[in-house]
This record gives sequence, C-alpha cells and structure tokens, in this order.
Amino acid sequence: MKLIDTHAHVNFSAFKEDADEIIRRTLKEGIGMIIVGSQYKTSKRALEYANKYEKGVYATVGLHPVHLEDVVAENKGDEGDYKFRARAEEFNYDSYEKLAEFKKVVAIGEIGLDYYHINLKADVEKVKDKQKQVFYQQLILARKKDLPVIIHCRQAHDDMLDILQDFKNEYKDIILKDKPWGVMHCFSGDEDLAWKYFNLGLIISFTGLITFSKQWDDLIRKVPLDRIMIETDTPYMTPEPYRGHRNEPALVYYVAKHIAEIREISIEKVAKITTENARKFFDLH
Repeated sequence: MKLIDTHAHVNFSAFKEDADEIIRRTLKEGIGMIIVGSQYKTSKRALEYANKYEKGVYATVGLHPVHLEDVVAENKGDEGDYKFRARAEEFNYDSYEKLAEFKKVVAIGEIGLDYYHINLKADVEKVKDKQKQVFYQQLILARKKDLPVIIHCRQAHDDMLDILQDFKNEYKDIILKDKPWGVMHCFSGDEDLAWKYFNLGLIISFTGLITFSKQWDDLIRKVPLDRIMIETDTPYMTPEPYRGHRNEPALVYYVAKHIAEIREISIEKVAKITTENARKFFDLH
C-alpha cells in the first residue's frame, strides 16, 4: 500500500449504493483504508466490509459520543460543511467486546468527547458526564483487547486531557510499549495541545481540513513526522481541489500532498512515513 486512509466512513449511508465500488477502486490505486465505526450498526458494517477483502481494508468498532443522544447537526465553516442525524444508543460493553474479537478489527473507535454537538434542549452536564463514562469504558475495552484507540474530541480538550491522564496513570504499562496507544483523529489544535497529547503517548492525524485552511500550516512544519497519520474522515472534510463533493478514501493523497508542500519535501517521503506510522499503530501485516 502506497498510502493508508486511517479514518474512513464508507460504512455510512452516503455510500449505501456504491461502497464496494469505492473500496475496490481505492485498493486498485494502492491505497488501503481503516473503516471506522461510530455506533453498533456502523461498527458491524465496517467489519462486514473489512472481511470481504483479503488485504488493505480493516475495521474499528466504537460508540461515538454524539450517538449517546438524539441530535440533528449541521456545520458550515472551517471545520467543513456537513449535516447528519444521530440517534441515541445505550453503550453495551459486551456487544462491542464481541465485535472487537474479530481479526480484522484493529482499533476501538471512534470514541471520545463532543461538547459541540450536544442538544441544547438536553441536560448538558448530564450528557457530558455520560460521554465521559462511556468513553472511559471504551478505553478499558481497548486495554483489555490490547488495541489502540481512535479519539474524537471537539470543544472538550480539558476534560479529554484529564481522562487520558487518569487512564495513563491507572494503566502505566501502556506507555512502555514501542508504539502509541491512541490517535487524536482530525486534529485541529495548536502545537502546545499536540505536545500534550504526544506526552501522553498519543499521536495526531490530519484530514483534508488542512488543505482549505492555513491555520495548521505552522504546526505541520514543526510536528515530528513520526507522530502523525493522515485520513479523509470520508464522507466529510473533502480536501481541495474537490471541496464541495463527497469525500472518499482515495483523496487522502491530497492530504499527503499538502503536507509535502508545506514541509517542502517529496510526497513519496510523506507517504512512506505516514504509511509506516499507520502500519505500526494498527499492527497491520
């Protein structure tokens, strides 16, 4: 694989009609993918897709924080343009543990905290507490299965750092391994925040967001290449020059290309390093 899209949602309804076509076309271009679950249904579907292909397609399972309540969300701006509906799901540890037993499952995720999308009609503090509890339970599941975690965090970094520090303190052995134990997906913070996560034993991942906002150019110039991965967050965050269209895993090429341009190095070097980072992180063979 020349590149690996480390965070793709081809298991979402946006690909209901052509997911397999997109997967086959992407693999033909030498690009692998991690299909990421966000609730039980999409986690199960991610595994079903991964099991169809001998190589290059892997799955993760997890319950995204926005799926802990009923939410209708719409976003326009630097974070990308998107609209979605989330339906409440009660986290069932045993159900996710059973999914995580399959060989093609390479991480627990997408899990984390999201205070941006909380329904304002809800009891906000109660929702935050529930998000924290479910997030910690899934961290424990990942630890039990010896799997890394894919972490979503939006407008909740203070609480996120506290939880991850507590988890690291409780499971000190996770930082003794020769690889990171988690990734901050679609990282949108600054250099200071990035190093706080690095010091906890995590890495960060960039999406097409960096191609249509210069906010992260300086961070990209400074960040160690062995601490990053690249992703599409398909079908969201479509990179330039395809912004406005549905995103897909093959477009991870433009994320790598943008990083190469900012750092003034070859795209081949970015591809080689980020692909090796992904292989190591997800223990891909």
